[in-house]
Amino acid sequence: MSPSLSKTSYKSIVGFTIVLLLLLALVSCKGREGSEEYVMLSGGIKGGGVFVTNELENIRSLDPVGINDVVSHHVAHQIYDLLIDLDTNLQLKPMLAKRWEVSEDGLTYTFHLRRGVYFHDNKCFPNGKGREFKADDVKFSLTRVLDTRTGSVGFDYYKNYIDGADEFTSEVLKSVSEGREPTIKEVRGLVIVNDSTFQIKLKKPFAPFIYYMCLGFAYIVPKEAVEMYGKDFFQNPVGTGAFIFENWTPDLEINLKKNPNYWEKDEFGNSIPYVERVKFRFIKDLSQQLLEFKNGNLDESYRIPNELFKSVINEDKTLTPEYSKFTLQRKTSLTIQYYGFLTTSKIFSDVRIRQAFNYAIDREKILKYVLNGSASQPAIYGIVPPSMPNYDASKIKGYSFDLQKARQLMEEAGYPGGKGFPEITLNINEGGGRNTQIAEAIQNMLKEIGVTVKLQLLQFAQHLDNIDAGRADFYRLGWIADYPDPENFLNLFYGKNVPDNPKEKSPINSFRYKNPKFDELFEKALATNDLKERIRLYQEAEQVAVNDAPILFIYYDEDWRLLQPYVRGYALDPMHRVNMRYAWLDK
Repeated sequence: MSPSLSKTSYKSIVGFTIVLLLLLALVSCKGREGSEEYVMLSGGIKGGGVFVTNELENIRSLDPVGINDVVSHHVAHQIYDLLIDLDTNLQLKPMLAKRWEVSEDGLTYTFHLRRGVYFHDNKCFPNGKGREFKADDVKFSLTRVLDTRTGSVGFDYYKNYIDGADEFTSEVLKSVSEGREPTIKEVRGLVIVNDSTFQIKLKKPFAPFIYYMCLGFAYIVPKEAVEMYGKDFFQNPVGTGAFIFENWTPDLEINLKKNPNYWEKDEFGNSIPYVERVKFRFIKDLSQQLLEFKNGNLDESYRIPNELFKSVINEDKTLTPEYSKFTLQRKTSLTIQYYGFLTTSKIFSDVRIRQAFNYAIDREKILKYVLNGSASQPAIYGIVPPSMPNYDASKIKGYSFDLQKARQLMEEAGYPGGKGFPEITLNINEGGGRNTQIAEAIQNMLKEIGVTVKLQLLQFAQHLDNIDAGRADFYRLGWIADYPDPENFLNLFYGKNVPDNPKEKSPINSFRYKNPKFDELFEKALATNDLKERIRLYQEAEQVAVNDAPILFIYYDEDWRLLQPYVRGYALDPMHRVNMRYAWLDK
């Protein structure tokens, strides 16, 4: 028989319970990351709250000149603005440039800049108040990209096309080697017309150039911040973007807060962005990311673990009952996953070895048994994905699984059955676990032609540094389009992107692949205005490079993203460009 309660103790318990419920109610209003108060805005949108996302790798830099990885771009895109950008349908849209025009001869690009746009408040400015953005800032930002002393990994994109850029970059490199200041101080083709008008002059017509203004290298930065923070600017970013950098705890998180002075408004007159804060976490394991999402600690989960894919996604590409309360986004991606060969290395300078590796890989098996159907299709064509608009990738003859052909090529190269072939190291980054699983499958496949592969797992930033510097003979990479033009992929094979000095970085053509025939066709395509003829020349050039096999083609990707049911306005595009400006939380 249980003891009874006295009236006094009963009243005490009731009182305590009421207080406890009030406390719980207050706590529930605070949410995961502090205050999550919401306000109703015009058009039925809600403002406020914290958007929490995750990246599977550490970022490399928040200085635009050092950003050539997708993870750093995801964060930086919230902090900085471009002159022009791409919308979720990959169409050009005005940003800091309210309009632009190109001269009839294709040599002069004139950008008319917005007035009333201010840099973030920061101690680098007098009294800590951000000043107005002007044409000077565009010239300063683009000049930094071409100045190798900044640690730029983007100069190759622009130096072959902007008037005077090649001379400027070459003189900077020469002056550094000679220990003096460069005699050329400015880039001739970067012209300030007035505070609100800026021109870029090219030395020859280049049809895709307008897309180069959408690259992360072209984010606009203020001189004051670069000068104040110096080499630490990469972790003290200041821009004009929708969010202001707050803090960065390496390996743990990056926090951004809403820019209250952001220039953009939506169609209803609401100020952009809608959410108060954005938190990027850095959980490296994809299964752990999914668990955190399922438990409500993340607002999105990009990619689905290979081993769990069938428990999340049905055969008809819908969500299983266990995950049906969430929102599924799916896009065929403008992406290829591949392994790069350093074509100047002792082993991989032999095209027969590179071809043998390509024939030895059963891509269908990787998609079916390793990726469980989560990718788009095997990379049996070239480097340009089949999802590229206006481009028929099927016209490129690539590599299918042919073990006999692979063994024959190894024998022709002097390694019958792999005898005498040295052990090679494959450098990979973790990528949430998926990269390791694929690497182990390919490791086993290459054993069939007598090749022993050792896996070396590296942090992403170090991985990229090694690749750029030519310190990796065989390495894992993927390429997500920066813009929807085949040139963005084929440019990776352009021989003129390889420095003459092997000790210099080669961040674009990291294979250091050179073929004069490819370069000739590629350059001819770039100078051709007729789209149909340009595509034909692109395809002819691509076939030359594919025959030379500077990369091990693996698969074309498909993007899968889960969202919490209350997430709105957060689109997934084929290039996985992360844009938090228009995301809001319907809580």
